[in-house]
Amino acid sequence: MHKSRVFQKTPSLFQSFIPIIFLIILLSLNVIIWGDATLDGSNQIALLLAAAVGTVISFRLGADWEKIRDNIVKTIGKAMPAILILLLIGALSGTWLLSGVIPAFIYYGLNVLHPSIFLFATVVISSLISLATGSSWSTIATIGVALLGIGHAMGINDAITAGAIVSGAYFGDKMSPLSDTTNLAPAMTGTDLYTHIRYMMYTTVPSMGITLIIFLIIGFTSNYSANAQEIVDVQKAIATTFNITPWLFIVPVFLIFIIIKKVKPIPAMLLGSLAGGLFGVIFQSDIIMQISGVTDNYAEASYKSVIQAMYGDIKINTVNESINELFGTSGMAGMLNTIWLILSAMVFGGVMESSGMLKKITMSVIKRVKSTGSLIASTAATCIFFNATASDQYISIVVPGRMYNKAFKEKGLKPEVLSRTLEDAGTVTSVLIPWNTGGATQAKVLGVATVDYIPYAFFNLISPFMTVLVAYLNFKIRRIDVSKANKDKYDKS
Repeated sequence: MHKSRVFQKTPSLFQSFIPIIFLIILLSLNVIIWGDATLDGSNQIALLLAAAVGTVISFRLGADWEKIRDNIVKTIGKAMPAILILLLIGALSGTWLLSGVIPAFIYYGLNVLHPSIFLFATVVISSLISLATGSSWSTIATIGVALLGIGHAMGINDAITAGAIVSGAYFGDKMSPLSDTTNLAPAMTGTDLYTHIRYMMYTTVPSMGITLIIFLIIGFTSNYSANAQEIVDVQKAIATTFNITPWLFIVPVFLIFIIIKKVKPIPAMLLGSLAGGLFGVIFQSDIIMQISGVTDNYAEASYKSVIQAMYGDIKINTVNESINELFGTSGMAGMLNTIWLILSAMVFGGVMESSGMLKKITMSVIKRVKSTGSLIASTAATCIFFNATASDQYISIVVPGRMYNKAFKEKGLKPEVLSRTLEDAGTVTSVLIPWNTGGATQAKVLGVATVDYIPYAFFNLISPFMTVLVAYLNFKIRRIDVSKANKDKYDKS
């Protein structure tokens, strides 16, 4: 018996664009009406309504609801690791504040980082940590939060600092052999990991070089509102409130160590959270009792405050009101709006993928490709398109990787050309889309709206343009002998 088809008709290009146009209109209205508060629910509703429009069109084409629903559930399932990591990032941020780890980074960072080189140093530090751990998310949630606090104390705009953090973190993630996306891209195209990494250097190093130059120029040409005395006052406020000691750095070193030892992100983040809670109990007894409200039983106070830091709101006030906003977190509960956004985005992506609308759009693009430059430009545009519609960086690598694999081979291009393009345009642009898992997560973790840090995420903005420029210049574009490839194919058949 033949398996019944989900759809009686293939969607037209016009039909395929209707849900996307509808979504763009709603998202634009949300920004106008709600401003920075779009993550509170309006964007989630926009995604669900756009998914409903896509479903209605699918029904008119003869869709089977059960199969659409199953595909939505499957798509949500793919996002579950990201959701679990997001919850653990909330827990980690809570216990690292409770323990004094984040305040210690800010305190010592103010001693060694001068405002004029701070943004440059932020990119470099974020790059090195992300390269060592293979995780942009972990880097931003830990050292990134601390760097944001240092920049804030120096009087540097939070959006600019966030752009520097994101730029460095995604550079390191992209070039790290420990990164999941860096392993995924070559796996999708048929090249090996280290060939892929070496080949990415032709586009990634120039993009990072331009980024560093821009941040140096910003650093040396800007006027900062904070003076030396204000920085001293910030340090004094931190030292008065927290027990600041270099021993607190054991916690981030431990987390980096276990990630380098290839402990998976979810257990690594949980262990990092628990380590933060333990050091809070050891070093921050006054804060433990203040948060718990228990003064006569330290064991009870410790348990209550650590658990609360992991799941809910904690706020630690210092004598300096200008920095108090840095010392408050909402734990796992603070991530629920972002998780709601991710789930809504996965519903929309599931409808668009199962209906064949996304495939229709991308296949229409492939038909118009004529040259190597236009092929790579189309692939990059498709990756960005999937980041904006499917709202997940893994989908933006996997689906274009499958769809363009044959076209690259027919053009005589080696697989690393495709894998590099997937990373240059897929991995790094996910954080630029407010409703993508990357953009939504980092905006929540840093407390800076995606639309605010986008203009300063120079590495992420430059990377897709660099991969297209290199293609049109035909610089280091690796090619295979097409006749030999065809001969090998026939020999094996």
